[in-house]
Amino acid sequence: MTDVAGNPGTEQAAQRPPNVLVTYASISVALTVMMVVLFWAAGTIDWRRGWLFFSLFVGLTFFAVAWIRRENPGLFEARRKFQKGTKSWDLVLAPLTMLAFAAVLPVAALDDARFRWFPTPEWVPLLGYVLLAAGYLGTAWAQSVNPHFEAGVRIQTDRSHKVIDTGPYAHIRHPGYAFSVLMAAGMALSLGSLVALIPTAFAAILLAIRTLAEEAELRRGLDGYAEYAMRVKHRWIPGVW
Repeated sequence: MTDVAGNPGTEQAAQRPPNVLVTYASISVALTVMMVVLFWAAGTIDWRRGWLFFSLFVGLTFFAVAWIRRENPGLFEARRKFQKGTKSWDLVLAPLTMLAFAAVLPVAALDDARFRWFPTPEWVPLLGYVLLAAGYLGTAWAQSVNPHFEAGVRIQTDRSHKVIDTGPYAHIRHPGYAFSVLMAAGMALSLGSLVALIPTAFAAILLAIRTLAEEAELRRGLDGYAEYAMRVKHRWIPGVW
């Protein structure tokens, strides 16, 4: 989920986007695995909050995929795997971050559906739906304008890596990371779980570390990034950080 700023080059334009059926089939498999993990941890399929969350998540997913396929179709191939030249530290940090995000679902299911550690009122999931939608769509916005939003951190010299300052990148330097944290918090609250904010916080810490490490790499290796960082002063939250 590398949130690097870049514009498409000639190599990128020449890439063929993956077959639409392959894209949607892989997304469907991932959603099925997600559903199994969620309701296995819950210990029941009779969980209203779980089904409401999952329905919203599926709808957001297919909307986002259609949006990105229209605006930035080559991204799916670019994100399919870690590309050659990915930094060794990110081969460790990126999987840890993904595991932290993945842990939100089973922890939330154990909390709200199975053990009821900290029961929450109905307004908590409602707030979660708002955060989830905002975070998911914000992440999709960043991916739709950034063809270099790869799975790992590297300077993409093979893809004419250049700075981009349009879309959400005109306001913060790492919108993909910022919106991903918002989305994870929305997932936890949508499922009525305060305990699931713990893996969310862990994911946010890992992403903050990744942000700083990635910025150091971009300043060293990407022409124009230092000047861009002077214009767009904040990483995640305007006026804060």
